[in-house]
Amino acid sequence: MTDIEKSAVYDVDSSDPQQHLVDRSGMSPAAVAQIGELMTAFGELREAEQAMSESSQQYMKLNATDMRAIHYLIICQHRDAVGTPGGIAEHLGISNSATTKLLARLEHAGHIKRAPHPDDRRAQKISITPKTYNSAIETVGRQQSRRFHAAAQLTSAERDVVIRFLRETKKDITAPEAE
Repeated sequence: MTDIEKSAVYDVDSSDPQQHLVDRSGMSPAAVAQIGELMTAFGELREAEQAMSESSQQYMKLNATDMRAIHYLIICQHRDAVGTPGGIAEHLGISNSATTKLLARLEHAGHIKRAPHPDDRRAQKISITPKTYNSAIETVGRQQSRRFHAAAQLTSAERDVVIRFLRETKKDITAPEAE
């Protein structure tokens, strides 16, 4: 079996040689190659993010949903907002019962504290423990902040192009299949 370079996985000519998925008939070979390079870079970014996420989850002994809940609680803390079970459920898009299980798991592991809500005696205030806060900031937070440096190196016009590309990509991959 021959070795296939990693970039071929993202190359449209390799993935769709008969143009069943992407019609490239009006495009120059240079344009198709450049789009292939863009898709390769996009794929490499996704792979790096996935590896970073898995490493962070292993380090903190949390799953992806737990990590998203912790991140939400960090943002609540930074904004002086009260984290609540309902806010977490809404942010994560999970049911109240799933949120109850998540909070029990996080509390048992020492990642969160529950307290009475300061303004609503029927509700709970959920906050992240200082140890978990520090671990998250020094690992995941520090790694995630590196994205800012890459974006800061672009001009305003270049950032607008990247923003448009990312939003159009999200729209295209989440849109229902056209009839």
